[in-house]
Amino acid sequence: MLLNNIELDVKTKCIEESITQTRIAEELETTPGYISRIVNGKEHIVNKTFLGMLECLGYDVELTYVKRNGEA
Repeated sequence: MLLNNIELDVKTKCIEESITQTRIAEELETTPGYISRIVNGKEHIVNKTFLGMLECLGYDVELTYVKRNGEA
């Protein structure tokens, strides 16, 4: 089981960093709608099969977010 909620984490980080989903979309050269679907949980950005395989092997997947030095 994935222990982090990536969708909620992205939304929270946007708020913490005062960055809009539109800005993220522009930097990733994608649409704001696609980013919105990810944040709202309608698109999955982690491969379900990968998670399932690790779960069958008895592992959980944890994500750690580390702020880069010198980044705003």
